[in-house]
Amino acid sequence: MAASKRSNMSSENSTEDGLKANKADISSKVDLLIQSRKHANDVFDILEYLQSEKEKIVVSAINACCKLFCTLLERADLFVGQLPKEEEMLIGDHSADEKYRMFMRHRYNSCLDLLLEHISHDSYQIKESALCTLMKFASMEGKFPLQDLDWSEHYSFPREIIQAVVDKLLSQEEDMALLISRFQEYLEMEDVRYYVMSAIRENVARVMDKNKGVVIPVYQNNVFTLLSNISMPSQESELTNYLVKQEAKHEDWKAAKLKEHKRAFERLWLGFLKYKLPSSMYKMVLVILHDSILPHISNPTLMIDFLTAAYDVGGAISLLALNGLFVLIHQHNLDYPDFYKKLYNLLEPSVFHVKYRARFFHLANIFLSSTHLPVYLVAAFAKRLSRLALTAPPAALLMVLPFICNLIRRHPACRVLIHRPSAADRRTASFNFAAMAINKPLSQKEDDFKELLELSTYEMMDRALKQKQSRAVPLEFDPATQLLQGSGGVGVLGMHFGLE
Repeated sequence: MAASKRSNMSSENSTEDGLKANKADISSKVDLLIQSRKHANDVFDILEYLQSEKEKIVVSAINACCKLFCTLLERADLFVGQLPKEEEMLIGDHSADEKYRMFMRHRYNSCLDLLLEHISHDSYQIKESALCTLMKFASMEGKFPLQDLDWSEHYSFPREIIQAVVDKLLSQEEDMALLISRFQEYLEMEDVRYYVMSAIRENVARVMDKNKGVVIPVYQNNVFTLLSNISMPSQESELTNYLVKQEAKHEDWKAAKLKEHKRAFERLWLGFLKYKLPSSMYKMVLVILHDSILPHISNPTLMIDFLTAAYDVGGAISLLALNGLFVLIHQHNLDYPDFYKKLYNLLEPSVFHVKYRARFFHLANIFLSSTHLPVYLVAAFAKRLSRLALTAPPAALLMVLPFICNLIRRHPACRVLIHRPSAADRRTASFNFAAMAINKPLSQKEDDFKELLELSTYEMMDRALKQKQSRAVPLEFDPATQLLQGSGGVGVLGMHFGLE
């Protein structure tokens, strides 16, 4: 934090004139600091303004710090290397120039600490200003490094600032979604994305292990929000946008290699998903799994543990988890013999009354579409669905019965399951028009029941009432059949109207 030595600042004033005076004081002090080293102690005033309770003053101080320290970095006026403690700086054998650069480096570190604290500030404007200034410092440190460089690994990228920013964004107490959306601009830069992924992975491992893997809803939501804002490139040629451009050996830099990005991405997601998640988060992950996660993982079958855990949550999440397993089975050769057993276990009477009913039967139709499935397995599903149909609501029957017929069409050996009721049974059936289709020879073409998936009972009744009557209306007398036809007809007409 900032040292205790501060000059006598004019008291802050919340009036408009007072705010203008404070801003003018901040601006003039920054200009003096840049112009001459003899005003070095004025930096304490800037840091004190940075701790003000007035939002506008803090924002002005943040901007002033950005201007001041970016200038000092560019002019090499900050000490480079292992920084001695301030007490050692005063008693050591250092030149005046070295002491000045050490002094300003300590003030720079204090500024960084205050800006990191402001990422948790109540004011979003202060949060945003602090975040943008920290990323500006990261960019400047990349160009003018303050630490000894590890040329074989991380080059001149300021990993410490990125790690500190990520640690603040992944708060355990506050929803940081809005600020994370602002941070997305920086995630489009290849080097920032690469080091942010590493920073998230380290943070998740540290926090979750410290809490023994228990669910931390706010924290895990922040992690997921940050993860879902990471867009991975698909080709090496797309890696063109960098916060810090390396002057030497750029092609050997890990942040410039697509395979390293994919490796970091895979380790990040697997590290996050190995812990228990809040129930609502399973669905959020499963929704983006196929398009945003699996394509960038070298071995997608490693997701099986997560998908199995998601299935155990129940409800719609179990269905989405089965969809993920189905993709792994068909596209990545996953051997998972319990798949259809798990699907069968979801066939309960309640499936007709849940809001995800349409999606369930759409996916179930896909899962059972293969003609290579064993007959006994398809027969088990057909029998189970037929049994459930006995208590299903009318709207669901319009969907289930064609579904069963399609299963039998795909597997003719299952026709032996068809029960043919007697004529008396048919006369007593109340809702049997769709069910009667099972008694007719099944056509080769499957029934398309997609439009029936979302059909409600009200819509079904409304549609039935609007249909035109195709049969004649029953009458209580026998209609004439030979009126005006032949002599008989004329005789009858004449008899009634006196024409004979």
